[in-house]
Amino acid sequence: MTEVLTSTGTVNHPVVSPGEWLASRKDLLSKEKELTRMRDELSRQRRELPWVRVEKNYVFDGPKGKQTLSGLFEGRSQLIIYHFMFGPEWQEGCPSCSFEADHFNSIIVHLNARDVSMAAVSRAPIGQLEAFRKRMGWSFNWVSSYGTEFNRDYHVSFTKEEMANGNMYYNYGLRQFPSEEAPGLSVFYKNGDGNIFHTYSTYARGLDILLGAYNLLDMTPKGRDEDALPYGMAWVRHHDRYDHSPAATAAEASSSRNPAASCCDHEKERRS
Repeated sequence: MTEVLTSTGTVNHPVVSPGEWLASRKDLLSKEKELTRMRDELSRQRRELPWVRVEKNYVFDGPKGKQTLSGLFEGRSQLIIYHFMFGPEWQEGCPSCSFEADHFNSIIVHLNARDVSMAAVSRAPIGQLEAFRKRMGWSFNWVSSYGTEFNRDYHVSFTKEEMANGNMYYNYGLRQFPSEEAPGLSVFYKNGDGNIFHTYSTYARGLDILLGAYNLLDMTPKGRDEDALPYGMAWVRHHDRYDHSPAATAAEASSSRNPAASCCDHEKERRS
């Protein structure tokens, strides 16, 4: 047996023969297959959820002017909205939501091929969204819900009073939350008559499925390696701010100039 010490404190990790390794790997494979079948069944049940008709006529500010919720479908029947944390007074978008956007930005063309449109919605004014989108090099449709009830209706924005009282409805329950903005994803369907239905929303760790980087990290010996951090995504930076140094910690997340000081702390919720 060879001792292997990692930053997670893992010691005395067994080192075995190829034959022993193969036996352990096959045992794990059976569990992976079971999880895959369970995930397929869960996806089937998700599609069978009842729908809620959207009665409000939401109008957003887009890069080319006003856009309705119906217009965000862009002629398709299905729409995914990512609720991107970017408050009206913030100077930049949340790093963890930016991490998510780095993953979905390039796949939207593939979603389009399957009758799905995707857009992001934030409360920051459209000028701030466009400037940040240009900085990040993203191409997805990003609209501002400032002045509308959209974020409140889908439980991703909170009032100062709710924050003070710890009476914030998020992820289908009342809880305390460290920011006036929260992340989420909502799905909508539009039928041939133009009626729009809300079919699904997910929050907190329900968003993990978007993060291919996490899926890859989960396959490595150290995994996500986040247990010693103040919260799960303390290491995440905007992709133009990594210093590629092993000493990089959550210090930036605690700085007043970075919205991570308030927004990324919600990642504690992802562990629950």
